[in-house]
Amino acid sequence: MGVLREVRLIGADLQDGLHGSRALAAARRIRRLVGAEAVVLADLDGPVARHGALPQGTDLDAVLAQVYEHGTVFRKSPLCAAPLLVADELTGCLVVSGSADERALDEAEVAEVAELVSQALDHTELRSARARIAAADLRTLRAQISPHFVHNSLAVIAAHIRTDPGRARRLLTDFADYLRYSFSTAGDYVTVADELQATQTYLELQRARFDDRMEITVRMAPEILPVAIPFLVVQPIVENAVRHGLEKKAGPGHIGVSGFGEGPLCVIEIEDDGVGMEPELARAILAGVGPPAKNVGLANVDRRLRTVYGPEYGLVIETAPGNGTKVTIRVPRFMRGVVTE
Repeated sequence: MGVLREVRLIGADLQDGLHGSRALAAARRIRRLVGAEAVVLADLDGPVARHGALPQGTDLDAVLAQVYEHGTVFRKSPLCAAPLLVADELTGCLVVSGSADERALDEAEVAEVAELVSQALDHTELRSARARIAAADLRTLRAQISPHFVHNSLAVIAAHIRTDPGRARRLLTDFADYLRYSFSTAGDYVTVADELQATQTYLELQRARFDDRMEITVRMAPEILPVAIPFLVVQPIVENAVRHGLEKKAGPGHIGVSGFGEGPLCVIEIEDDGVGMEPELARAILAGVGPPAKNVGLANVDRRLRTVYGPEYGLVIETAPGNGTKVTIRVPRFMRGVVTE
């Protein structure tokens, strides 16, 4: 059990890569794991973490050059060095010196430890890539605030200036708040309460445009309001419901936003009684192959949710022509790294 614990902790120490603050701790654990006199972790530019003393006169640069040139385990007593590979690309080197109990170093054992380090670095790179994808998708979404919505909102505000100046002022404040939130750079995550406030602001602007023919229902359980979720995941779905569900419907329409806890999960549902769509079209939209006009918001949110939480946490769409659309977000209430700033 002690060995398994050390293996797990080495992975934790390398969660920020070779240049993370815990790289030295990883080198210390590896030294203890293999019973070596010294351990060096290096990237392609040279050593980044060292624990223990190498033999006097050791030409570490020559050892690293040999491994990097051939990409294989290199042994020159009392040293043994093995390459570190991430996604089959040479990333660095593990160098082990001697043995504290004077037994001969086993090349296979050093290679196995190097594989362990490589896997930890591979997981780090995967997490980093997922974060970059999520950030890029968020930037895309921020850049795609509909000019159609901006124009209509300003037109509605202008129409109320003479007939109802008080409401015009409130709508203008709502519009400014909505833009401020949409372009906020405070962080990648917000609370459900923050996202709900922005969504309600958006809906009030749309209700004014619909001449109050749009009915809005919001029900949110208090226990999920502090839950951290990715920025801009609810509002784009609501916007999609308005643009592609209610705008095309004759007569009044209704849109509801509800949220509740379901064990360890936070569940948010957005439902409209608009024109709906074919289920096959909904699946195509989430797959990113639907019509561009309908595709951007839902596909973007679905992709970001899966990137942050895992492939099982994407959007669920229930819809049929003439029967409206219901979109469900179901994510963990607590997730490592998903915190507000």
